[in-house]
Amino acid sequence: MNNQVPSLKEVDRLIHEPSRSIILAILNVIPKADFLYLQRETDLTKGNLTIHLSKLEDAGYIQIEKTYLEKRLLTVCKITNKGRKAFKTYLEQLKQFIDDTK
Repeated sequence: MNNQVPSLKEVDRLIHEPSRSIILAILNVIPKADFLYLQRETDLTKGNLTIHLSKLEDAGYIQIEKTYLEKRLLTVCKITNKGRKAFKTYLEQLKQFIDDTK
């Protein structure tokens, strides 16, 4: 029997924050999402979503493109290869943690 206490010390803390993990989970399964879609799906305020998106962008996990649609500013987000790899690693670490606590 393994006497080690399961740990989440190694997980990416940037992704481990619930709002950011939800954002990455969404962007991991769809090619791209606009700001309003992400706001509806995450139930975050505009300010909170903006902060979380900025942190993910700064880490290189997502790419944000600002464009116009019918003279309205449109913010579109998509996950980067780095973000997809980091999210996959994060999910594997969570799975291992869960397996170790059974």
